[in-house]
Amino acid sequence: MLRERLPVEVWVLVAASFIIAVGFGIVAPVLPVFAAEFGVGHTAVAALISVFALVRLAFAPVSGVLVNKFGEPRVYIVGILIVAFGTAMAGFSGSYVEMVLWRALAGVGSTMFTVAALGLLIRITPAPMRGRASGLWAAGFLIGNIAGPIVGAVLVPLGLWVPFVSYGVLLCLAAFVVWIFLRRSELAALDKSNSEGHMPLVEALRHRAYHAALASGFANGWAVFGVRISLVPVFVVEALKQSATLAGLSMSVFAAGNAAMLFLSGKVADTWGRKPVAIAGLVISGLATIWMGFTSGIWDFMAASIVAGMGAGLLNPPQNAVVADVIGTRGKGGPVLAGFQMVTDLGAIIGPISAGVLADAFGFEASFAVTGAALLLAVGFWFLAPETLPTHEEEHTASSVAPECGCLDESAEVPTGERVGGKPRHPEA
Repeated sequence: MLRERLPVEVWVLVAASFIIAVGFGIVAPVLPVFAAEFGVGHTAVAALISVFALVRLAFAPVSGVLVNKFGEPRVYIVGILIVAFGTAMAGFSGSYVEMVLWRALAGVGSTMFTVAALGLLIRITPAPMRGRASGLWAAGFLIGNIAGPIVGAVLVPLGLWVPFVSYGVLLCLAAFVVWIFLRRSELAALDKSNSEGHMPLVEALRHRAYHAALASGFANGWAVFGVRISLVPVFVVEALKQSATLAGLSMSVFAAGNAAMLFLSGKVADTWGRKPVAIAGLVISGLATIWMGFTSGIWDFMAASIVAGMGAGLLNPPQNAVVADVIGTRGKGGPVLAGFQMVTDLGAIIGPISAGVLADAFGFEASFAVTGAALLLAVGFWFLAPETLPTHEEEHTASSVAPECGCLDESAEVPTGERVGGKPRHPEA
């Protein structure tokens, strides 16, 4: 009996996500430093970071429409190239305002390729393997984000503009990888042959499972993408009286805990169900986040950070898989994916602001407690949601070609483009 194998197109998306994340990791630490070179204050530097998320939030509905009209591969590639151009040009900005404008353009491209990538990942993956595919895809981003700052540290001495141009080059490489291997893919071309049309957002909003994904997406965006980045470094330095180096290390510890759980979470979500894994992730992440605010030493904080990271790693694959299950075998779910992305981005925008206000008014304990409570409140939505894991494999084109493609339990096959052009590379398949 042949073991279940992920389509080779999934591995292509994972490789591209890693390349993109390495580039993002190269640029992220340099952005505030470069902005400060223009003589602006801390608020203006923070605004440069926020404008990217705000543009992503505003443009997400348009991205969903573009995906439905032109298909995921085209929107994905064009979005990546827009980010490449905007980021590279930001490195040559002559003023703060110019840099903000280039970052805003990059935000447009970012939401385009994010929505398109999620849609494509959903559509090409057999239903019983969506959790594993989501875990792989998230792991690609996470590992790239860990490797990126290391590469960036080597590039910065060459000039502050070098990381920006390097990111642009890496994005062009990612776009080329996706184009060369998916240009003849039968799975990626499903848009044109699917007669069911796209799923409107209003239809998805009737599903309690989608409500659960939105709730946890908002809370996760608040905690992981917002508060962790904005509040944790300040807490370590000001409350725990530790160095900025240890603050960075605590964030790496969180990432390590996250990475450790992604693969396991995906497999369990595809075996036992999405719901129990997501609930476990929210509970662990929520309690650990509250614990972080009440730690008095760096080692306690490190322990809480790694547990919080493990909780976030448990949550991500089943959460994404539920969105995929709601869309099902529909050819296109751009608005549904865009809605999920918007809610997550909204959490990432509101979270840091709320946490900062609470920290100033009531202390760090209140900030972490409210953030953890947001994660725990999302558990209620998951208890009310039905289980969406298919009891038997859905009718899905990916299912019929999966045995010919890269195997999750083995090392991935190197995609050559032959199978996606219709020639199986496994004679025994």
